[in-house]
Amino acid sequence: MAPGNAESLANRDAPIPVVQVQHASNDGTPTEEKGKSRRLSVSKLKHKLEHLGDNIKGDSSNRVGDKMMNMLLAQVLPSEDLSENSSPGNSPPNANTPRVKDRRSRTYVERPSFSIPTMSSNFRRFNSRIGVAFILQNRLIRLFTWARPTQTLSFLFVWTFICINPYLLPVLPLASGMFFVMVPAYLTRHPEPVGNPMEVDADLWRGSLGGPPLADAKTIKPAPEFSKDFFRNMRDLQNCMEDFSRGHDAVLSFITPLTNFSNENLSSMLYLILLVVSVLLFITAHLLPWRAIALVLGYVMTALGHPTIQELIAKPETEKFITETEHQSRSFLLTISRADIELETSQESREVEIFELQYRALHDQDGEYEGFMFSPSPYAPLSPSRISGDRPRGTPFFEDVLPPRGWRWSDKKWTLDLLSREWVEDRCVTGVEVEVEGERWVTDLHYEVLETEGEKAEERAKLNKRGSSKGGSKDIGDQEREVLRRAWEESKPSRKGEWRRRRWVRGVERMPWRDGQSQ
Repeated sequence: MAPGNAESLANRDAPIPVVQVQHASNDGTPTEEKGKSRRLSVSKLKHKLEHLGDNIKGDSSNRVGDKMMNMLLAQVLPSEDLSENSSPGNSPPNANTPRVKDRRSRTYVERPSFSIPTMSSNFRRFNSRIGVAFILQNRLIRLFTWARPTQTLSFLFVWTFICINPYLLPVLPLASGMFFVMVPAYLTRHPEPVGNPMEVDADLWRGSLGGPPLADAKTIKPAPEFSKDFFRNMRDLQNCMEDFSRGHDAVLSFITPLTNFSNENLSSMLYLILLVVSVLLFITAHLLPWRAIALVLGYVMTALGHPTIQELIAKPETEKFITETEHQSRSFLLTISRADIELETSQESREVEIFELQYRALHDQDGEYEGFMFSPSPYAPLSPSRISGDRPRGTPFFEDVLPPRGWRWSDKKWTLDLLSREWVEDRCVTGVEVEVEGERWVTDLHYEVLETEGEKAEERAKLNKRGSSKGGSKDIGDQEREVLRRAWEESKPSRKGEWRRRRWVRGVERMPWRDGQSQ
């Protein structure tokens, strides 16, 4: 028989309550197959062209409005870049470069941008098909509110068997599919006789489950738009959204003050309690009777939905008792947290440094050093920037030196570091002269032997480049470092070099972040 017995699923029972907190072939969905084209017959093409002129007038105004709204939203909403290894500053990949699609990658999953027509279409399709979820939700509510005690007791029997023997759990979905899906579908194809059992023979009324099918198979179709089932689904969807919003706010209002460290003593104490419990469960979890615990919890949660228990909970005395118990628990946690947890009240502090660099021409031995800049690095003779020939980086004025991001000055002014020898030794700076008194300058030493040795090193480097030896040649910086080390160890005669520096220090402390402040 043709499947003509199609119906839509919707919750035709009581509406979904609002909680109080102090691959289908006929679904009408167009499919897109990339890389394949479909050819229409001449009659179908002619039929489409005839109806195109009738529909374009009625849809033109709506399409223009939708396009205008999409253009407006495209200007307001941020654009999304879903390409692999993409960043806001990356340029688009070259279109001529061949690229093999990885079907496992989520990058190639279709993710349309926000569009009002798409949103409206998806909502209508979703609302036409969501009825099965509301039916299940309503049946669960009736089950756990003891609307039919026999059904609730049957559930408790099944729960008991599952808790006693958890290996029966895989049987549950299979049995549910047989008894709640396939058996009703078979009874629909083989219905009972229609009539009054008092007027016909009892054997005739009893019917037979064998033989050929007498009725069409029941199929599920989406609820038609603007039908009663469609508006029932909208009603239940509205109530579910309100339930989620209230539940979300209630959970946040209870958990957030305990876990967001607005009260650091309380959150720290709760963290320690959770840590201790986690460690204990990690050690003793295999000793706990989990079957009995699950059995008792299931019975308790089911019993709480009984109307008598609900009436008892709704009494003012019970609500007052629950409120007082919660208040006492919070007060107890606050008391022990204040007594046992001591927080650091002073701000985190550090010491920052800046180097004052001065320069003098190498040939001007009698000239004075002139201020050059304030740099975060000492620009030592053997530093990488110095060897590569880069100029020092910094600011020419002391007032332009800023604290690190997220920090602020804790001292009013900079202090000269009088222990210049310590920071020189800590950085393993060589080839310098250190003043232990006076202005504490650390001055470069220029060795005369460097000129002759440097020229020889350059000549050797040129010869090595021409010969292209197997082992390769040393870098010029390594050669200069070796010459300088040998001259310093042999105490060769020297004079003051081009650069000198001294170290300034200043205290900083962490700056508290405020809402809306960029990091």
